[in-house]
Amino acid sequence: MQVSNVQRTSRTLRRSPRILFLGSFVPRECGLATFAEDLMAAATLQGASCKVIAMNRPGEHHAYDRRVIANIQEDRLEDYLSVVDLINSGRFDILSIQHEFGIYGGTACNHLIRLLESVRIPVVTTLHTVLQHPTLEMRRQLSSIAQHSTALMVMNGLAVDILNDVYWIDPRKVAMIHHGAPAITVRHPETLRERLGCESRRIISTFGLIGPGKGLEYAIQAMPEVVRRHPDVYYYILGKTHPVVKEQQGELYREGLQAMADRIGVAEHVVFVDKYLSKNELLQYLRVSDIYLTPYLNMEQVTSGTLAYALACGRPIISTPYLHARFLLNEGRGILVAPSRSSAISEACEQLLGDPARAARMEQANLQYGEQLLWPSVGQAFVDLCAENTIWSDLRIAGTKPLLGKPLMASA
Repeated sequence: MQVSNVQRTSRTLRRSPRILFLGSFVPRECGLATFAEDLMAAATLQGASCKVIAMNRPGEHHAYDRRVIANIQEDRLEDYLSVVDLINSGRFDILSIQHEFGIYGGTACNHLIRLLESVRIPVVTTLHTVLQHPTLEMRRQLSSIAQHSTALMVMNGLAVDILNDVYWIDPRKVAMIHHGAPAITVRHPETLRERLGCESRRIISTFGLIGPGKGLEYAIQAMPEVVRRHPDVYYYILGKTHPVVKEQQGELYREGLQAMADRIGVAEHVVFVDKYLSKNELLQYLRVSDIYLTPYLNMEQVTSGTLAYALACGRPIISTPYLHARFLLNEGRGILVAPSRSSAISEACEQLLGDPARAARMEQANLQYGEQLLWPSVGQAFVDLCAENTIWSDLRIAGTKPLLGKPLMASA
């Protein structure tokens, strides 16, 4: 039987699509940059070839490696238009956009939309924020990006309904793929505790870039009661101040947290690790954490990489009920507490610290569920999504209907 060019191309692309990423990228210090690097690495292991167009803030310059083949200053429309020929050059099968409000310039993100109007290859857009109550401009922005995208990727099943109910986006256009997380590599936590200088401590930890909205003040306010019951407990706040927060406010928030800990008598039990931690350092601290805590105040947060890391690492988790926590932490995988309530945090800590059997059950449940969050699984689902939507694009160009009569979507 003779194989058509479209069929032959489709089989090749299913194995090894050529993906061009657009978004923040390392060494820029932000969660999206880390996510993009990890997703690229996972996709590469599954046979994809990947390159990057990196987004820069105004006046920002980074020493990118050879994975980055172009960069865009977010407020310069001419930079966006200058990469159109590169995107459409035939070197790439699909454009993967990492979308977050605020990293693409122009009013209502119109610079990115102008770029998309000229793109001639399929576009898979990963939505890192999906708001239930967007401004009119945000709704228009996301709807326009969705219109120009072949498929959308979200990392929270609840986001599929939000996109349908709030933005009127057909769920068939949306693929849910978990936020990835690295596998545990630390085999001897007690030795690691000695290396980190915390062998006689039980640890509650929170990690990530620090700024108002993280709710860390309520976690600190919970510590006097926790320490009264468990004097060996220490709260580790892992991470530096968010660069945008530092630019606008300096270290005001961190210094306020330190002053609060001193004022309420728990300064010795609140440890600030003021640095942008490597993945290996994060995993080391997570591995020795008895509880992982996310006391965030924004209940619309649809994706949290820190939460995904902690769950895949098997940590017992306490969290406020923001969207990603509501999605991940059911069936005994965590304790949800009301936001802005330090007493609720201290009570939840007691439920785990005072009941080792419950903590052990939660650890086992999280390890088991977390297997589907590991990067190899996520990378395979993402590559499938890219390849299948490239196939769908080829079939449309050739005037051939796909077997299922609709775009083929990866899911997790």
